[in-house]
Amino acid sequence: MLSNSTRELNPLQKRQLYRCCALPIALYRFQLWYYNKAPLNYPLKSLRKMQRRVALWITGAFHTSPTMGVEAIIGLIPINLYLKKLYQRFHLQGFSLLPNHIIKSILMSVDSNKHDPHRLSLKSLTAKQKLKLQSPLIDMNNSCNEYVPLFSPFNQEFSPGNRLINSFSD
Repeated sequence: MLSNSTRELNPLQKRQLYRCCALPIALYRFQLWYYNKAPLNYPLKSLRKMQRRVALWITGAFHTSPTMGVEAIIGLIPINLYLKKLYQRFHLQGFSLLPNHIIKSILMSVDSNKHDPHRLSLKSLTAKQKLKLQSPLIDMNNSCNEYVPLFSPFNQEFSPGNRLINSFSD
């Protein structure tokens, strides 16, 4: 609809429109279906089709043009790599939750011994149940315990005046 207007959008504006408006709508709450053991064939196939159509619309290239080449010309990341980047950011959000947050009480994090565990906590599951369970929380729990064992956003070191540069200026 926008390309049929009297003053057509230039390719830079089309790319910006896709990245700012269409992509966030298409990937809204993708964490619900994108996790470790989830079948990803159908969602990734439809997202690849969408990105290919957009890449051809932005460049005005032929439909027989190679997808990766057209995406590289306009500067789009392949959709599977973009999803991995977003998913890693989703895991980092779990680290910044308050210690008394319900998600933190469900996870089996290293610092969860300070508070009473939730009755639905992952600690109460057997090893067999943990293997069968498919959920983004399982992935968040695994990354929480493997990569960053202790992280507190309210640590005294992060407050102004207590940073390493302030303490040792030389």
